[in-house]
Amino acid sequence: MGLPYWAMILFAIASMAIVGMVAERIVLRPVLGYPAFTVVMITIGLGYVLRGVVTMVPGWGTETYALRTPFSEGILKLGDVVLAVQQLAVIGMTALLCFVLYLFFRFSRIGIAMQATSQNQLAAYYMGIPVRRVNMMIWGLSAAVAAFAGILLAPVTFVHSNMGFIGLKAFPAAVVGGFGSVPGSIVGGLIIGLVEALAGFYLPEGFKDVAAYVVVLVVLLVWPSGIFGETVRKKV
Repeated sequence: MGLPYWAMILFAIASMAIVGMVAERIVLRPVLGYPAFTVVMITIGLGYVLRGVVTMVPGWGTETYALRTPFSEGILKLGDVVLAVQQLAVIGMTALLCFVLYLFFRFSRIGIAMQATSQNQLAAYYMGIPVRRVNMMIWGLSAAVAAFAGILLAPVTFVHSNMGFIGLKAFPAAVVGGFGSVPGSIVGGLIIGLVEALAGFYLPEGFKDVAAYVVVLVVLLVWPSGIFGETVRKKV
């Protein structure tokens, strides 16, 4: 569309937030209250359907595109160390996003309502929280964050219809760090990234793809709720 880089970010985030809310209203709301596994399987299936639809569009879903950014050509030299400004920008904007999300979930009424809804929808409903509306906002926020992540990832991996598969690595990172913890997700992502990089360098070919899930198994054996996850106890 010829938009400047920063305007493109805002446009993509807003557009995907709307897409997320529409998907929640049409696809996910009928299974409201069902186990989380049901929602996970529906979203995975929805991803495959959308990916298939996109690849059927000639000259769009079958092509690979490059996304140029204001940081693409920048290089920072610190003595003998050479750093790509693009990578530093990704790290900086990711840290900023995580900080904003932490403040949002910690101090805003909507963020607290989202946490309550995710933990117990029925109890949140009894406390006066509009569960359906909050769920729609949750999926809108999730889609907006996914769009921002895609924008940060695109200059590194290019834009193609299968780039979303890297999102599957977010699941091991969330398990390792602990669900519901923003700092935990950061630490989990760093651990998974380091393990994959070291496995790809020191171990035979193929170990890199399974290293993340081996770490998940080990962490679940030691910390079933993740490193920073909260242990929830129920009395029967």
